[in-house]
Amino acid sequence: MAEQFDLSHFEKSMIIREMSYADIPAILEMQQLCFPGMEPWKEEQLRSHLGVFAQGQIVAELDGKVIGSCSSLLINFDEYDDRHTWDDVTDGGYITNHNQDGYNMYGIEVMVHPEYRRMQVGQRLYEARKELARELNLKSIIIGGRIPNYHKYADEMSPREYVDAVSRHKIYDPVLTFQLMNGFQLMRINPGYLKDDKASGKYATLMEWNNVDYKPISKRHFKTSLPVRICVVQYLMRAINSFDDLANQVEYFVDVASDAHSDFVVFPEIFTTQLMSFLNEPSPSQAVRKLTEFTPQYIELFTDLAVRYNVNIIGGSHFVKEEDDEIYNIAYLFRRDGSIDKQYKIHITPNERKWWGISAGDSVRVFDTDCGKIAIQICYDIEFPELARIATDMGANIIFSPFCTEDRQGYLRVRYCAQARAVENQIYTVISGTVGNLPQTENMDIQYAQSGIFAPSDFEFARDGIVGETNPNLEMVLIGDVDLEILRRQRQDGTVKQLKDRRHDVYRVEYKQD
Repeated sequence: MAEQFDLSHFEKSMIIREMSYADIPAILEMQQLCFPGMEPWKEEQLRSHLGVFAQGQIVAELDGKVIGSCSSLLINFDEYDDRHTWDDVTDGGYITNHNQDGYNMYGIEVMVHPEYRRMQVGQRLYEARKELARELNLKSIIIGGRIPNYHKYADEMSPREYVDAVSRHKIYDPVLTFQLMNGFQLMRINPGYLKDDKASGKYATLMEWNNVDYKPISKRHFKTSLPVRICVVQYLMRAINSFDDLANQVEYFVDVASDAHSDFVVFPEIFTTQLMSFLNEPSPSQAVRKLTEFTPQYIELFTDLAVRYNVNIIGGSHFVKEEDDEIYNIAYLFRRDGSIDKQYKIHITPNERKWWGISAGDSVRVFDTDCGKIAIQICYDIEFPELARIATDMGANIIFSPFCTEDRQGYLRVRYCAQARAVENQIYTVISGTVGNLPQTENMDIQYAQSGIFAPSDFEFARDGIVGETNPNLEMVLIGDVDLEILRRQRQDGTVKQLKDRRHDVYRVEYKQD
């Protein structure tokens, strides 16, 4: 029996999916239609949403056209004031206050193209949010909802009376009615929530949907700290006779870190140049190329030690020749589960370029570990504040900086900048340097270091913002604890709030690697 119609001509394709950068122009255009008279998103805000919490940014697409969207972030709601505003809870619309370990999803916008309403697009977006909350095992979804019809009744009703009337279905409000129908319960009414929402009289209904499938699993329910122990190695450069000599010294320090139950052990920048002491190559550029031949042994050694001693290792840095025949200064992260990541040095010093011909990397990386997100910025890189700001916005709580400096002036540049980055970004920074000398190795004559662990400067942290520091120019280790829970709370409630108080309307740091 022949088909009378080709049904494919009548089919429509409705998709609910994660937002992409390509959707941004359509979303900006749609917002102008949905909220006339209100300040729309800026492109950099939407880009920030995707960079910080892509999962929470969702769109509805019909036959290839974006017809709806919703945005959200994760927070611990009990850290915010009862009378918070939209700007408070979104960090001015950039959601850089997103907490990946938060218990609550906070919805900051839902919109549906006016031509596609009455198609349950909004309900689909809300269901996608609920499904994400279940997937991430969140306690609840919280929203600050507009009451856009309130201006019609403002002369005769208080906001509470209006909300009560809507709740009892005596008045219809397109937002509040919809939220009540989708299982959200009223918590309170916040004044001054959205400064340009004249239709709602700047009021918002704070509402919550509870995830009945939520299962408390975080240790944070039972403790008020989240400590991370760091072992910093201040490594003595001295002549050796083989790679095995280097391996024996490295294993000794990893053993010390493991015995102290450290989560991380950090080695200095290019400490593997110690291998040059037996290469008998007078030309620095050729010595570096010979040094790169030890890369497989270096990686194998540290991978084995990380797994065997159950500690994450920042393997200092090592000169590596890659397929383009260029040599890079690379810091490797060797996780205790056996996985490996790497960060290229981005800013190459004049010395590295002149003597060794080192090439520069071009990306800022943030790494997931079993102790949260970290970044690695090698020596000179910590002296460029933009890199630390980018890494912090990508979620890093600790920045490790292996370094190698010849004199006190060079060392102090690294130290002062590391301490500044800790204050500016409300993060912990760690510097690990080399001491001693390699008298027969060209361009590796003498070393100066005083390694340390630094914190933001506020009451919750160590005096002077110094968790601990080594003695200058002695081979030794420093073991110190940093607390990620205190860091998280201090970002919300500290004496100063450098991250929250940034003036995105005046300046911003633009990272060109999406």
